[in-house]
Amino acid sequence: MTNPYTLNHTQVANLLVANGHRHTMLVEGETGIGKSAMMGALSQKLPDHKMFYFDCTTKDLGDIYCPSIEMVDGKPVTVMAPNQELGLHHDGPVVVMLDEVGKPGGGRSVQTALNRLMLERSYGEFKLHPESIVFATTNLAAEGLGDQFPAHSRNRVSVVQMRKPTSLEWLSWGIDNAVNAAVLSWVKDTPAVMQSFLDVKGPEDNPYIYHPNSVRAAFCTPRSMAKAAEYIDARAAIGDDVALTAALIGTIGERGAMDLMAYVTLADSLPKRAAILKSPDTAKLPEGASAICMVVFNMLMSIEDNEISAWLKYLVRLPAEAQGMFVNSVREAGYRKQASVMSHSAFTAWAIDNRYMFGGDKA
Repeated sequence: MTNPYTLNHTQVANLLVANGHRHTMLVEGETGIGKSAMMGALSQKLPDHKMFYFDCTTKDLGDIYCPSIEMVDGKPVTVMAPNQELGLHHDGPVVVMLDEVGKPGGGRSVQTALNRLMLERSYGEFKLHPESIVFATTNLAAEGLGDQFPAHSRNRVSVVQMRKPTSLEWLSWGIDNAVNAAVLSWVKDTPAVMQSFLDVKGPEDNPYIYHPNSVRAAFCTPRSMAKAAEYIDARAAIGDDVALTAALIGTIGERGAMDLMAYVTLADSLPKRAAILKSPDTAKLPEGASAICMVVFNMLMSIEDNEISAWLKYLVRLPAEAQGMFVNSVREAGYRKQASVMSHSAFTAWAIDNRYMFGGDKA
């Protein structure tokens, strides 16, 4: 079963910002859930910190510190110069991510060589700025990918487990990052693609995700779903749905690709955005829950200030559930057009008429 104290991406980022300058955190989690992407979140929260990414899987002991000759009292001595990717040479505050520190890679020697950096934030005469953050990532041992971290090293860090995002959390991220609406709609209708293998008894119970007891060349993760969306965005340039399907199979697996392509085909029959904005009172309405979701997702990602009035006229023609989904998505912290939409007079009027809907499901 999933650890009840697993954290989402935001919670891990907040922990690092709050206390990462005092203690190194080892972030454990399943493959493809955004552990390595933590650098992006931290760069936004800490714009004055310089980011350093250290890929432990590509390093050997000699890649961490190498000998350099200096003259001391007229005599040559050997000193150890650290790898530039560790940020030890930088005078200001830095964020150092030791990615995949538990992988076999360079072996135990790499982990041992990094111990002092993780515990003391220093090596030799080099010392990080006191506001610097050091954290490490690794996969769960239960995934069977070879991740190991010895007890004496684990005692130097604080270990937390990061979980997969729920389908609703991923949808919120997807809206903010303009992920293809067909993918968003499929994830909303198929929350199993974001399920943890720890909650799945056997691989046959979830054909979409990675499971250590099954050999799957490709599978659904938050990372691979985002890649699949980019293939769909390039559909016109690809110009061949057979080629698109083949690419999706190699990205998220056969079952996921076939199911997702059904949503891609459905998107072809949706009312066009231009038609909705030109004639919101008469434009064609989508048929079926999945099609409705795609229309709402498309507008959430693309709406501009001068389009809010027309869209809200169209929105009230959709089922109440679709209206609630749009409004609750707008209310999510960080939504790019939140201030513009929520201050619009048409939105205010809608909110007064629909007070009962607030506080419901967000998707």
